[in-house]
Amino acid sequence: MCQIRFHYHFYQQTAGRKCLQTNHYCTIMGIIKTKELSKLGYTDNVARSLAIELTSKHCKHHTLEETKDILRDIREHPDNYKNDKTWGKLAEAISPSKFSVSSFELREEPMPYYIYGKNFIDELPRKQMEMAMRLPVTVAGALMPDGCAGYGLPIGGVLATEGVVVPYAVGLDIACRMSLTILDAGKDYLERHHERAVEALVNNTAFGLDGILPFKQYHPLFDRKEFREITVLRKLRDKAVRQFGSSGKGNHFANICEVELPEGNVFRLPEGVYLGILSHSGSRGLGAAIAEHYTSIAKETCRLPRQAGPFAWLDLKSEAGQEYWKCMEIAGEYSAANHECIHENVARALRLKPLACVSNHHNYAWKETLPDGRNVIVHRKGATPAHLGELGIIPGSMATPGYIVSGKGCVNSIFSASHGAGRVMSRQDARNTFCRYAMKKLLAERGVTLIGGTTEEAPLAYKDIDKVMESQKELVNIEGRIIPLIVRMSEE
Repeated sequence: MCQIRFHYHFYQQTAGRKCLQTNHYCTIMGIIKTKELSKLGYTDNVARSLAIELTSKHCKHHTLEETKDILRDIREHPDNYKNDKTWGKLAEAISPSKFSVSSFELREEPMPYYIYGKNFIDELPRKQMEMAMRLPVTVAGALMPDGCAGYGLPIGGVLATEGVVVPYAVGLDIACRMSLTILDAGKDYLERHHERAVEALVNNTAFGLDGILPFKQYHPLFDRKEFREITVLRKLRDKAVRQFGSSGKGNHFANICEVELPEGNVFRLPEGVYLGILSHSGSRGLGAAIAEHYTSIAKETCRLPRQAGPFAWLDLKSEAGQEYWKCMEIAGEYSAANHECIHENVARALRLKPLACVSNHHNYAWKETLPDGRNVIVHRKGATPAHLGELGIIPGSMATPGYIVSGKGCVNSIFSASHGAGRVMSRQDARNTFCRYAMKKLLAERGVTLIGGTTEEAPLAYKDIDKVMESQKELVNIEGRIIPLIVRMSEE
């Protein structure tokens, strides 16, 4: 095994001098920064975290350049370090060498695919979808009417592949999800208990990168063997526990809403208007780190032309592909448990009982069978599963209705529908266009109370949800309507 000599002579000669406080020495947290680690080839969060942890412990008395030499050598020759007691975990985290490396060419022309709501979709998401349809592993694809630009596969994109999973066709926020709980109260509840409802959301939800609940939550999921056996999950477990019961930033939310149910509804509840809890969030830092880690492996083992790089895939027969799939499933269970936790806590604070629940992922990959008998992996990045009779939720914005839907099982959409209204302008454009005062005024006119929120999520930054629903009427049936009343989102 390659040995590295650790040099202490310079340190011993200069110990106690002021130069110890300069960049001559590696006090990792202060000198080795994320950008430097990235330049050395440590491109995912797990590898960077391990590098910082190990070097701060074992390289206290090394110069910055000596420490960088060590990290560089591990990155270039990971197999030499896999049995090393100090660096073995880091070598395993960054090494794709146990997986075969292959190069692939794209199809000359994209395969045909269906676009729903063509009038609502810009050129960039169409080009991104066309690139996905040129992949040699692609079987079928579709673009939903809320389609807008993403990274790799556009948001609203559905991609069926054979034998492989594309991490960036699932997305960074693995298992981003909608959940609705219908409660045993009518719309008059808020006339009597509006303050209690606001407090229920404030005290039982948390948002953003630092969003952590003030009380601890437990779930049996954290005792699963995968958190012990898979290196990535083992390193992320503490963060997952810490963020449990919280939500992300951006368009993630927790609402108290009205739920309008028609006669003969799918929940077999009396026709009428009910109070509900609606939430939108994903797998938090857990899912993002999983996505980054396995995308870096995919890009190293699946060599594609530069323009198609984000579509690098993992063969499901490979060790990396099987690991990713297990991690994705854990992220899915984590996201579902997260929503359950939020809804239980808020319902308890409202002193109300659940009558019915419905939920669905919209950033995920599923093993499915097409009508022609082919077994495929269906990636839905910002798309709602819509098999025949399958229930789902399609929200609008903080000031417009959302819908409970059931799928019609449309083959052309690969059994999918939109996951929302979709953006009509970017977040930056929304910030530059709308002011908070005008947004608050609009919400007040609609009878909506906003807690937190940003102008990035202003209602006018989104497409008209009713036009979007009209453009996909062959994909879903409308089973109920959801009206936002009290909305909590990440702070400005």
